[in-house]
Amino acid sequence: MAIPQSIGDLGGCGLSVKLESQERAIPLFKVFMAESAQAAVTRVLYSGYLGEGEEVASFERELAARLSVDRLVATNSGTSALHLACHIAVDGAADAEFITTPMTCAATNASIVRNGARIVWADIDSLSGNIDPDEIEPLITQKTRAIVMVHWGGNPCDIGRIRDLGQAHGIPVIEDAAQALGATYQGQPIGAHSDLVAFSFQAIKQVTSIDGGALVCKAPHNDARARLLRWYGIDREASAPQDLRCELDIEEVGYKFHMNNVSAAVGRENLKHLDWMLMRHRDNARFYDAAFGGSTTISVAPQHPDGVSACWLYTIHVANRDELMGTLRDEGIGASKVHTRNDTYSAFADYRRPLPKCEEFQATHLCIPVGWWVSDADRERVAECVIKFAR
Repeated sequence: MAIPQSIGDLGGCGLSVKLESQERAIPLFKVFMAESAQAAVTRVLYSGYLGEGEEVASFERELAARLSVDRLVATNSGTSALHLACHIAVDGAADAEFITTPMTCAATNASIVRNGARIVWADIDSLSGNIDPDEIEPLITQKTRAIVMVHWGGNPCDIGRIRDLGQAHGIPVIEDAAQALGATYQGQPIGAHSDLVAFSFQAIKQVTSIDGGALVCKAPHNDARARLLRWYGIDREASAPQDLRCELDIEEVGYKFHMNNVSAAVGRENLKHLDWMLMRHRDNARFYDAAFGGSTTISVAPQHPDGVSACWLYTIHVANRDELMGTLRDEGIGASKVHTRNDTYSAFADYRRPLPKCEEFQATHLCIPVGWWVSDADRERVAECVIKFAR
């Protein structure tokens, strides 16, 4: 089968990134670090202020502008951002239930359980891996405190339908957008749609702050609450008349979830490169779409028609998934399921229920290299191997 030619390049991003394959191995993930991060970190390290300060505030402003939102709360991890979102949604309820997806990183659902809520699994679309809106409404009860969606691989869920369900029943909607920075839905950046949206800047994300996260709260009062909760419940911006913050009251016990200035400095420098990385991820994804388009043995996870994926992952479905994964690895090509269905974990055993579409997805899905480091020659080799060995 003929493999399509290059669909695009870096589009004059001004970076000297060498895309030619230097070695046999093509990793599934690779850390990007801006050259300017070294000077930024050095500046912060010797500034005399390493904790949460102006560097974090600047990162928050720059990221908020990127997401077209008024404000956001930077945290020390994406999991911390999710934990805050769940804390706000539970709001002290003793019998809270969250409708959520099993197809995600364990952090999504651990955050629910650790806030004292019960998980109610909704089934997913068997190709995209995203939560199926048709599966959500029958599960809503008086105990439902939130609906949680995860944009698998950066591919937006059906946000509009899920948001409508939440609004109709007075239930907040949480987006786990850990894989979706830079994705859009109905022309707006992911982050601008739902009540609570959590992002991750963990090491292998397109933008890393070494580790870090952010929570976007649509309601200003939730933003203010999250801002307090990320640092014990103390208002860092308030000043007491005599002794720093020692005279301030703590009305609600919080956490130590704040981002530090060093992480923020790294995040700020890497954020500057998001556009060209997204362009390269999407270009590689389009190449694979064309390469696999006529195959009878390879199915591709479709994008939502109202969304544009960040293409953090590229997911295919094949009948011989485990065999193909092993063969690709033998050929020096990174391949993995990346995440497994959470409902099979012993920690979540109390919540199990039949999920036939999740079972189908789990049996056939495989992620192949799609990132900024994948050269034209690399992606041709990946596609050729997948086509050759898929059954």
